[in-house]
Amino acid sequence: METEETKLDRTFAALANPTRRAILARLAGGEATVNELAAPFNMSLPAISKHIKVLEKAGLITQGQKAQYRPCVINVIPLKEVSTWTEQYRHIWETSFDRMENYINQIKEKENDNE
Repeated sequence: METEETKLDRTFAALANPTRRAILARLAGGEATVNELAAPFNMSLPAISKHIKVLEKAGLITQGQKAQYRPCVINVIPLKEVSTWTEQYRHIWETSFDRMENYINQIKEKENDNE
């Protein structure tokens, strides 16, 4: 049985590659064939197919069957799981942003005092 942690590991591994992220970005606009997904890249169809298999294994895309071709479609559930996981750290970066904003405001005040 696959754990949530294993699924998350697989999702992050798939997202670690910029080509795979670009493929997902393209699929966010709607289904596409392998040839359509390969078009913007300077790589062979077998290379693109390997990226697609990694995305499929991570559950990020599915390939359907329509007549002669197999369109790829994005599956947002693993992305939602990543979002849920990262949400637990939101307070850390929000605190950092608040401190940065305070620091910037202090610098602006000093600049205004010097004018």
